[in-house]
Amino acid sequence: MKKSLLRFSFLVFGLVTVLFVAGCNSSTKKRDYEMTAARFFIEASEGDAFASATLPISGVRVTLNNKPMITEFDIVSVEAAKSDMGQFLVFQLTPEAARDLYRFTGDNQGKRLVLAINGRALGARVIDRPFGAGSIAIFAELPEDQLPALIKNINGTSADIQKEIAKQKS
Repeated sequence: MKKSLLRFSFLVFGLVTVLFVAGCNSSTKKRDYEMTAARFFIEASEGDAFASATLPISGVRVTLNNKPMITEFDIVSVEAAKSDMGQFLVFQLTPEAARDLYRFTGDNQGKRLVLAINGRALGARVIDRPFGAGSIAIFAELPEDQLPALIKNINGTSADIQKEIAKQKS
C-alpha cells in the first residue's frame, strides 16, 4: 500500500511539474528533449516513514520522507563524471538550494539521499558529511549508455525552468 502510494505521489508530482513547465513555455519552440523531473528525497527516520522505494538494479530498499529535499526547480545542470567505479552524475544546484543542501546533509549524516527521476528511484548515496560544494554526486542505477539521454533531458528541463524563474523575477 505504501509503495503504491509513493509511486502515485511521485507520478502526481511529476505530472504537475510537467504541466507547470509546459504551461509556462508560451513559445512554439520545439523541444529536443523529454521533460524530466529529478528530485532528491531523504531517508526517513524511525516513526516518520512515508513509503519505501526500491532501486532497480541493486534491489536496495529505502524508506523515504514524502517531501523532496531538492526538486527540478533547484537544479541548474547535471553532467557525467567518471571514477574507478564507473560513471556517475553531478547535479549543480541554485545558490538557495546549495544552502539548504548543506543544512540538511549536516543534520542527516548517516542517512541516504535518494535520486528519483520522474517518480522512479534510480540512485542512493549515504550522507557522510555536509555537502558544501552546491552539488550532489550520485551513481544512477542505469546502464551507462542511457546516461547521455538522461543528462540531456534533465539539462533541457532545468534550463527551461530556470529561464521561467528568471522571467518571473524580472
